[in-house]
Amino acid sequence: MIECNKPKRILFVCTANIDRSPTAEEILKRVGGFEVKSAGVWFNARRRLTADLIDWADIIFAMEDHHKEAILILNPEAKGKVIVLNIPDIYSKNDPELIEILKAKLSEYLKIKWE
Repeated sequence: MIECNKPKRILFVCTANIDRSPTAEEILKRVGGFEVKSAGVWFNARRRLTADLIDWADIIFAMEDHHKEAILILNPEAKGKVIVLNIPDIYSKNDPELIEILKAKLSEYLKIKWE
């Protein structure tokens, strides 16, 4: 059970941990109140997804279904904390459209008010 005053640990997962998940990590870190990390599922990802990262996270946002599958291969018990955002790999890091999509989707799940 998560304590109310404890920051939620959020993990973002994409393919190479270059564009989508680092962008999400950066914008959520600016909000405050969360511990945030990102990782990729590829062998040569900037930060590779590990079982330890999956265990660390309270909530895992996967960019696509195949990222969720990779997460569950490493830890099938994580199924209840994985949310697929359905954001395709067509955006570069900090793309304004990507940021708007992320803010809209994260608002649904984390009840964030963006400035």
